[in-house]
Amino acid sequence: MLLQSPPYLHPGSTIGITCPAGFLPVEKAHACMQILERHGFRVKAGATVGSEHFYFSGTDEARCADLQQLLDDPETDAILMGRGGYGLSRIVDELDFTAFVEKPKWIWGFSDITVLHSHIQQQFGIATLHGPMCAAFTPETAQAPHIEATIHALLGKTLHYTLPPHPLNRSGTAQGILTGGNLALLAHLTGSPSQVDTEGKILFIEDIGEYRYNLDRMLLNLKRSGQLRDLAGLLVGDFTDTQDTTRPFGQDVDAIIADKVAAYTYPVLAGISAGHGPINFPLRLGQPAQLTVDETGGAFFNAGAEIVAI
Repeated sequence: MLLQSPPYLHPGSTIGITCPAGFLPVEKAHACMQILERHGFRVKAGATVGSEHFYFSGTDEARCADLQQLLDDPETDAILMGRGGYGLSRIVDELDFTAFVEKPKWIWGFSDITVLHSHIQQQFGIATLHGPMCAAFTPETAQAPHIEATIHALLGKTLHYTLPPHPLNRSGTAQGILTGGNLALLAHLTGSPSQVDTEGKILFIEDIGEYRYNLDRMLLNLKRSGQLRDLAGLLVGDFTDTQDTTRPFGQDVDAIIADKVAAYTYPVLAGISAGHGPINFPLRLGQPAQLTVDETGGAFFNAGAEIVAI
């Protein structure tokens, strides 16, 4: 399958916001819209922004229709998912990607949006943007490095992150297409049409709020299904708010991950601030990437037209 990136944005490009999963308060969407407009983008909100149906931002039918409208809209250049949570798995098989494939646009979000990232990469070979969603865009964060980097990513600039040494690191150099996202969702997608073929790819993982035994189980799921076997490299983001059981599991997060990849020789780069932490640097999934790791730390490149050092 030929890999394809949607056209990068420019001042005047249109960003649509929809909520295909959890509920998003309308005031958080408005703050985000104002910041994006200050960067020169046109922004429009879908019908699910500020709407609610129990846990979700609307019924399955309403959330599907709202996302479908933006996928089909020829004037929309990128789609920002308002928030994650849970819900995309309930609608992904009902979406029609015909117009999207004919005119790709940037799909943007993280967490539950891993379902859409993985589905689009596996089924259509089109790049997407793993990055902060509406609640991250506030007056206090408007000029934060990770928010600025997200704008850079949309504009097509190469992302370059340098990281300090980390105990989980394993030296080496890797090149490959970047894939991955939230670990719980990657495990959830195993065996489905949305599961990405990870062979020869750089896999990124992150998660939040999981018990250590469950992280072990999810990584074991990826290992047993072959998704950790033939990687070019592993990129490890934030594992925030992890929990232990009353009777201790016996390994911390680093040890759990190290154990699951011990049989392989590819490089591992850990410590990138990407995922559910307060700082969430963007990553373009489905695009070429490179990581280098040695005793001094590591570096990660994500392809684009211009390098931005972070």
